[in-house]
Amino acid sequence: MRRFLTMLPLALAATAALAHGPTPQKVEQTVTVAASPAAVWKVLGDFSGIGTWHPDVAGSEGSGGNREGATRKVTLRNGGTLDEGLDEWKAEAMTYSYRMGEPDLKALPVSSYSATVTVVPDGAGAKVSWIGRFYRGDTGNEPPEELSDEAGRRAMNRYFADGLKGLKAKVEGKAAP
Repeated sequence: MRRFLTMLPLALAATAALAHGPTPQKVEQTVTVAASPAAVWKVLGDFSGIGTWHPDVAGSEGSGGNREGATRKVTLRNGGTLDEGLDEWKAEAMTYSYRMGEPDLKALPVSSYSATVTVVPDGAGAKVSWIGRFYRGDTGNEPPEELSDEAGRRAMNRYFADGLKGLKAKVEGKAAP
């Protein structure tokens, strides 16, 4: 019995080491826009204005403007909603960072995320980057496929890529893809 009690903590530690939670995921999408950075920022820099350029967004309502602590509720065409809060907004650097509030797994199969969008000069145009960090939709040890790391990466990459295509089309005056 004494040997068993001595070995028990080691066995429990080994079991705990095998069980692990989710790991942070990261996606990044970029697009080059044939317009000045200022022209791109004029569209992108309005935190609650995402519904004017993102093709997956049916509408967006915001409060607090472009000040830190502002919020927006983004309604997606798939019926899901994203409640997001503005953490940092820097007009002079043409960048802002925001994060998700309560998750809606119908909207995106992730349990939380934070993201940063940035506009920089690129030759005669502008380069926009959208970087997101998130956790999968099911943070348990054995998530179903639709809430896995891969499902989260696919969904976030698609959402960012669609958004950047829509932004590019809006700023360049072309029909949305």
